[in-house]
Amino acid sequence: MRNRQVGVTAIGWLFLLTPLAVVIYAGIRLAPVYLNYMKVAKAMDQTGTELKAGGANPQSIRTTIDRHFEIDMVDYPTTRDMKITKDGASWVVESQYDDDAPLFANLSLHVTFDKKVKIGGGGID
Repeated sequence: MRNRQVGVTAIGWLFLLTPLAVVIYAGIRLAPVYLNYMKVAKAMDQTGTELKAGGANPQSIRTTIDRHFEIDMVDYPTTRDMKITKDGASWVVESQYDDDAPLFANLSLHVTFDKKVKIGGGGID
């Protein structure tokens, strides 16, 4: 009877776990970027809820979003980067921005975010 070894060698484990480690590391590097986006989206949604009754104007919208950004410590994007347009009886606030997360040396992950909220007149989208 011959005894044969079965299983994965150390080099085999290295080849199996390296891609998994890279994906986990990329997720760790992207987590702050997505957490920041969730804060921006939450601030925009809360502004839409607060100003749903009407009487909103671009200045009051920016002031309300700035207040939420200050509470949640959001540095980027600013309210100056947001586009506020009139759509019939309501206002549409759009935050469209890009963010980068460094990965290895000169490699980075580029993420594009786009969030729109309708305030007043038509509710929240």
